[in-house]
Amino acid sequence: MERPRGATRRRPRLSRSADFQRVYRRGESVASRHLVLYAFPREDSTGDAETDDSSAVRFGVSVGRRVGGAVERNRVKRLLREAFWALDEQVSPRHDYVVVARHGAAEVAESGGLESLRADLAALLERLELDRDPSEAGEL
Repeated sequence: MERPRGATRRRPRLSRSADFQRVYRRGESVASRHLVLYAFPREDSTGDAETDDSSAVRFGVSVGRRVGGAVERNRVKRLLREAFWALDEQVSPRHDYVVVARHGAAEVAESGGLESLRADLAALLERLELDRDPSEAGEL
């Protein structure tokens, strides 16, 4: 299937409030000074026509007003999405993820940029210790 020139594949996102609430209430969480990462094992949905997206990792971002104004919040959200997708080798494909930015995340994004957020997310993903792809289990 060909895409128009310049078009990129849209990454699957958590967008419904019920999805966020399920991850918050029943998922595992780890926190750092500026971020909280939640992960929830996703049940397989076989009734969807979209078979490609049903097995893909879904990711959501929550950045509240405490982080800053609209410009700062949108910049933090964009950088968090980019940092998360850059760490796809550390992400379990059988989970939904939500990152909540805490007060001060805008300062981290401003001073350290993408690399500092990526390092923070990588540390949180390591602390989660989730099941990854079964084919990777023997590769240590």
